[in-house]
Amino acid sequence: MGVIRKQSIRNSIIFYLGMSIGAINTVLIYPNVFNDQPEHWGLIQLIVAYAVVLSTFTSFGIPKVLLKFFPVYIDKSKLLLYSFLIPVIGFIFVSLIYVFLKDEIFLLLKMDPLLKDNFIYVFVLIFCISFYEVFSALSRSYLDAITPVALNEFFLKTYTLIILVLHGFKYIDFSTFLLLYVSGYLIKLLILFLINFLKNRISIPFNLDGLNFKELLNFGLFVFAGGLSMMIVTRLDMLMIGYLLDLEQVAFYTLAFYIGNAIAIPGRSVTSISVPLISKAWENQNFKEIDTIYSKSAINQLVVSGLLFLVIWLNIDDVLSLLPEKFSYGKWVVFYIGFAQLVNMSCGVNGAIIVNSKYYKYDLYTNLILLCITVSLNFILIPIFGINGAAMATAASIIFFNIIRLAIIYINMNLQPFNLKTLLSILLLFSVYLICASISLDNIFFNIAIKTILSSCIFLFFCVKFNLSNDINKLINDALIRILKK
Repeated sequence: MGVIRKQSIRNSIIFYLGMSIGAINTVLIYPNVFNDQPEHWGLIQLIVAYAVVLSTFTSFGIPKVLLKFFPVYIDKSKLLLYSFLIPVIGFIFVSLIYVFLKDEIFLLLKMDPLLKDNFIYVFVLIFCISFYEVFSALSRSYLDAITPVALNEFFLKTYTLIILVLHGFKYIDFSTFLLLYVSGYLIKLLILFLINFLKNRISIPFNLDGLNFKELLNFGLFVFAGGLSMMIVTRLDMLMIGYLLDLEQVAFYTLAFYIGNAIAIPGRSVTSISVPLISKAWENQNFKEIDTIYSKSAINQLVVSGLLFLVIWLNIDDVLSLLPEKFSYGKWVVFYIGFAQLVNMSCGVNGAIIVNSKYYKYDLYTNLILLCITVSLNFILIPIFGINGAAMATAASIIFFNIIRLAIIYINMNLQPFNLKTLLSILLLFSVYLICASISLDNIFFNIAIKTILSSCIFLFFCVKFNLSNDINKLINDALIRILKK
């Protein structure tokens, strides 16, 4: 767990730097820059959403294939060549479908004219996202999770902040902004490629002899189908708001969703480095290591994500009151998404365990069930509750999905991540909320600061006292030692 803790700490620092910049962008800059034309922000979000979903088709599960089989093959170069060829074929296939059926697709999706005019950017992003994920998987296979995280979380968000400011002060028009925004994805792809190339991780052979194509394609097919279902589920709310409502509502939902989804950020840093270690543990049939990663990831994510959720929900009214009025009514979107992600984080790296095990086919079956439920809930709830309905549907899907994953792992592997410390963490979060919720000061910024500092100090004090997480305790103790030495 030492490698996970070390890289998770570094990743978390980068994540939080990126989250801070992303928070400035999403909560402060975007709403003010696009206050007069929120449909432009909605357009950007839908372009990215379509690109992310379609890139799942083009990559055909390759990033997870590369991570799983990287420890297996001695000659990594042939596996890497295979990992490049599949996305190329997929991109060409999806592009041809668009070229020949463009009008029919636009008609079927009732696409907004503004999105229709700029849909070409979707394909630029599909290419960038697909190959970025391949190079990211390659980096993570060498236990370098920090580089792709830094590019994705810090570089891209800083770059976006700069062009947002330029657009906000009218130095560039929206067309130029959109072109520059999409170019950011291409730039980070080129940087990651160069880093991997300079570290001699990229070596392309002239043949694919020795690869077990049946095994690779079979695993890739199930991971692709399962990943596609999950990707559609996580992006479906935004796509269906665009389909059933309008681009403005997409913008309003984006802001509230971002605040609630911040709860999931700590889990991404843990998962990014856990996956290759779980893959290696499965290869060596080291179930004790898998159990350790599973249980520690669950409690670590619950404690950190729980504190984030606590702070966000304590301050949600004050935060929303600082926004332009049309962007300030997404409170319950924040709650539903935040609570769902808290449940998701508290279940540990269950997805990585299933995908890298012999039970990976279950990931597909459960995802297909989940997809059907999510589509149905969105069609029912969005027309009734608007963007709140979309958040309800997403939250219900995430919680249900994790219950199924927990059951699969417990039934087939006799592993589960919970213990008494899980219950203590939940009770502590609830107790601290009751203590701090009644605080109300006249100055909004002072109110936010007092609630944040007080709730964090109380929670972390009892977290250390009850030793809820050995890793977090060690992190806090190390920090205190450094401070006292100074």
